[in-house]
Amino acid sequence: MFAILLSAVAVALLCVYLINEFRRPPNYPPGPAWLPVVGNTPYIRQLARQYGGQHKAFEVLGKSYGSDVIGLKLGREYVVVALNYAAVSEVHRNDVFAGRPDNFFIRLRTMGTRLGVTCTDGPFWAEHRSFVTRHLRQAGYGRQPMQVQIQNELNELVDIIRGAQERPLWPASILSISVINVLWTFVTGSRIPRDDDRLRRLLKLLQDRSKAFDMSGGVLSQLPWLRFLAPDWSGYNLLRRFNVELNEFFATTITQHHRDFSEEKATEDLIYAYIKEMHDRRDDPQSTFTDRQLTMIILDIFIAGGQTTSTTLDLAFMMMIVRPDIQARVRREIDGALRPDELPQQADRSQLPYTEAFLLEVQRFFHIVPVSGPRRTLADCSLGGYRVPKDTTVLIGLKTVHMDPRYWGDPEQFRPERFLGAAGGHADRLMFFGIGKRRCLGETLARSCLFTFFVGVMQKFDLLRPTPADGEPSVEPPSIVLNPGITLSAKPYKVVFRPRY
Repeated sequence: MFAILLSAVAVALLCVYLINEFRRPPNYPPGPAWLPVVGNTPYIRQLARQYGGQHKAFEVLGKSYGSDVIGLKLGREYVVVALNYAAVSEVHRNDVFAGRPDNFFIRLRTMGTRLGVTCTDGPFWAEHRSFVTRHLRQAGYGRQPMQVQIQNELNELVDIIRGAQERPLWPASILSISVINVLWTFVTGSRIPRDDDRLRRLLKLLQDRSKAFDMSGGVLSQLPWLRFLAPDWSGYNLLRRFNVELNEFFATTITQHHRDFSEEKATEDLIYAYIKEMHDRRDDPQSTFTDRQLTMIILDIFIAGGQTTSTTLDLAFMMMIVRPDIQARVRREIDGALRPDELPQQADRSQLPYTEAFLLEVQRFFHIVPVSGPRRTLADCSLGGYRVPKDTTVLIGLKTVHMDPRYWGDPEQFRPERFLGAAGGHADRLMFFGIGKRRCLGETLARSCLFTFFVGVMQKFDLLRPTPADGEPSVEPPSIVLNPGITLSAKPYKVVFRPRY
């Protein structure tokens, strides 16, 4: 009798568990039914493989369910995806969506902690974001010292391109270090030498990380137990190796700053300013200013500055050989506005409206961050007329906003003219850097680097498709279909930089 009762209880508990696993919250956004434990993870991964990325899977679901807000369950997490301008704007602007998820991937990304700026929220996030913003400005971020540093890196970049002596090269292979060094100087007070093997390893790991995961954290976030069964396939070993190398890379710099610290140096760079804050708060047992948090802040800056700007530049140079007509128009405008020996700067944007429109169109057309976030709801709320429970992860579909035919008319056409003249107001529809309180800290740097490096290189070089040597097959044009990942990137291609003078 006891065995029968125990079996009945077990069956009842199993039924309750399964009902709870399959149940959708009341008025939850439409989406596919999910399975126990794994949720929609296998289905989303299948769609991503079939259509070419997680963002494409979300687009397919949006069309299938006739909704611009879709509801999923990935692993154990409720996940809602915003796919139109109204919903995306609401997520950006409403404080109820300002949280960050607290899951396995987020904690592994920050070396087992929940520190830094990017992956935190609440008063802790507000305090440290304010500190970083204030002290970067003190060191010249967003002002003339930053522009001078960008121009210095531009000069080195031009020298490297000249040194190639018109041999075909892939721009992406030389751009990342130029971009990182601008911000690195404000953070640490010095540049990273281009021949530093540690930096090259880190950039390679950063690229591998981008390809291995998506904005929801990938299978490692949704099914973290897979790290025990498939540590390589799940990306677990990759992230651990990335963390170890980053920590070693940063630790040397932080230790040196501690050793050389004096009050007078507190305005020289971000690390010295942070160490001063640590000294000022050393008697406060509640202080959150620690070496560990400093490491995580540098990690956030490194990840944020390590790819997106250099990838956008890479795509801009690629379009110069895909569309030689646009290259000719860009060059005529630059030649008419700047002297050959004049270094470009952000203030020249107003004199180069077509070039600026071209760069905006590169960002809109390629949407290298097709899905941003992730956010976490801080209370029960609504989005697009649907109910979203507290602690739901919210992903922001930027590609669907930037390619919405209802607004853009011909979004699949690469047309810089859409940002010129009266149509220039379209720029307000672009959300590369987010909007609201969580707007990207590096926006000023990214915009200035993108404009200055692009114009500076176009001043000095004609960009040409390589010609095949005798007996070799013809050189295929670059593909405008990008590689998927957390950020999208161009497939490797080659370009010849021919000096103009």
